[in-house]
Amino acid sequence: MNLRKYRSLRFILLIHLSWIILLGFGMKYYSGLGHHWFNDYGAGLLYEVFWILFFFLLFPSRRNISFLPVCVFIGTSLLEILQLWHPVILEKIRSNFLGAALIGTTFVWWDFPHYMIGCFIGWLILKWIARNKELE
Repeated sequence: MNLRKYRSLRFILLIHLSWIILLGFGMKYYSGLGHHWFNDYGAGLLYEVFWILFFFLLFPSRRNISFLPVCVFIGTSLLEILQLWHPVILEKIRSNFLGAALIGTTFVWWDFPHYMIGCFIGWLILKWIARNKELE
């Protein structure tokens, strides 16, 4: 991929990442109707999309359009399972907002379907970007 195409792709990904971050924090702090779903599961969907786009920003290739969503699903599923384990070091990480946001605090099996949906949405976004940008 030439430098000009990569810069254009990077700009598009940064714009998408920016609105996903804003929307994700908005969902985390939303207190209106259906706030429980938005705070927990809606934000989880965006968490998946964020990581897919973030890693695609680092590793942009046509092959990664399908590979990254699978890797992100596996990684976040492992993080979810890790929430069943409570050693002192993980509890220390989870004790602040950033640590809790990144690795979670409580295992919830219902997160897995939302992770799948988030990865599917991330895959669709990558397919849309790839269709509009010529990737190698």
